[in-house]
Amino acid sequence: QVQLVESGGGLVQAGGSLRLSCAASGRTFSNYAMGWFRRAPGKGREFVAAISRSGSSIDYADSVKGRFTISRDNAKNAVYLQMNSLKPEDTAKYYCAADRAYSSTTYYSRNGATYDYWGQGTQVTVSS
Repeated sequence: QVQLVESGGGLVQAGGSLRLSCAASGRTFSNYAMGWFRRAPGKGREFVAAISRSGSSIDYADSVKGRFTISRDNAKNAVYLQMNSLKPEDTAKYYCAADRAYSSTTYYSRNGATYDYWGQGTQVTVSS
């Protein structure tokens, strides 16, 4: 079992920045690829970013590429999402998730269905 707790959300003006954090506890954090997803009101879950268990492989949704940066610190059992140049369309609840990566240090997934554990989410609201 892995417990995930997100923090760092809030209200920010367009063009501003936020840094989301996800603290993990339970099983060995470095065994899991991690992802960030979001869900806007009235919309489905959307992939935002993912990082492999070693941090060597990273991927972003086209909508956030160049503005968001995912990173992880396995010593601190944490994954982060630095969000810059925020836009009103980034408004959503953001969730971190853990995907058991087994033996691959480069594996990650854009598919939420492959993730085993989810946090409760943190709200990000970007005003225009």
